[in-house]
Amino acid sequence: MKKLINEPKEVVTEMLQGMVKAHPQLISLLPKTQVVVRTQAKEKGKVAVISGGGSGHEPAHAGFVGKGLLDAAIAGSVFAAPSFNDVLAALKHCGNPGGVLFVVKNYTGDRMLFDMATEEASSMGIPTRQIVVADDVAIAEVSKRRGVAGTIFVHKIAGAAAEMGKSLDEVHALAERASISIRSMGIALTPCTIPGNPKPNFDLAEDEIEFGIGIHGEAGIRREKIRPVRHLVEKILSHIFSDLPLEACDEVVVLVNGMGATPIMELYIAFQNVAEMLASKKITVYRSFVGEFMTSLDMAGFSITLFKVDEELKTLLDYPCHAPAWIQPFS
Repeated sequence: MKKLINEPKEVVTEMLQGMVKAHPQLISLLPKTQVVVRTQAKEKGKVAVISGGGSGHEPAHAGFVGKGLLDAAIAGSVFAAPSFNDVLAALKHCGNPGGVLFVVKNYTGDRMLFDMATEEASSMGIPTRQIVVADDVAIAEVSKRRGVAGTIFVHKIAGAAAEMGKSLDEVHALAERASISIRSMGIALTPCTIPGNPKPNFDLAEDEIEFGIGIHGEAGIRREKIRPVRHLVEKILSHIFSDLPLEACDEVVVLVNGMGATPIMELYIAFQNVAEMLASKKITVYRSFVGEFMTSLDMAGFSITLFKVDEELKTLLDYPCHAPAWIQPFS
């Protein structure tokens, strides 16, 4: 499998080095770690927001570090949880009396890691809270749902609330309100290949798709024949609608997220179908995001996220921020 890399074991390190060199005014790398932090630290006393997870999801998570968003992102190896030492390094760098909010995707490794970090923070006298994001409706059992692309909106809401100077309890409450208002689901047209591996994660015939994928290159919940994208969008939205109560005149933020190897043309075609179907239900699109935000290496496919918003969440979503990969869809 062809890859634009030097050494497979160095892909994460070199990727992070490249990101901070490309955006030195925004982000920097803590020495001898895989922790990306804001170049200009937040004012002391404001809540710090920390997230992270395995690499391979770029631009998540380091791309969302910056003013009004994350204070630190910790990168693990490809599709593997970060090291405990790196989480501690982020905690020591960002921790302050205002407290720290961890935004955690609902994967076992990530949860264990941030649970350990929370215990350590307590011993350091740093107040902490956690938000566990589980927005993937492909999994029927709510407690087992994975945290996928919708996590970026929790980053944004928490980051904005923290930047405004809200307390740790207030930041946590707003992030939680956002988290329970977000649903996502995705499909894959092709599998991804981990750097250094000779073959993709799974085989998929030319006329097949994986329905209900996660973000770690795993297969979906079932395999189906590919159909025109309007049918795929309709099917994904039917799963989301059955789980997220929406009524006419409700407002949603829409994210059509590329999985890493999907042409932008196809993502916009998918969004066109999403917009039509929402309009048919008289649901208003408050903001729309189309592009790559939470990828799975070179997997082709896309996910759809709906985020039901109220006035306060809209204010936080629109609150100014400055991070390498966050695109404000308005002026």
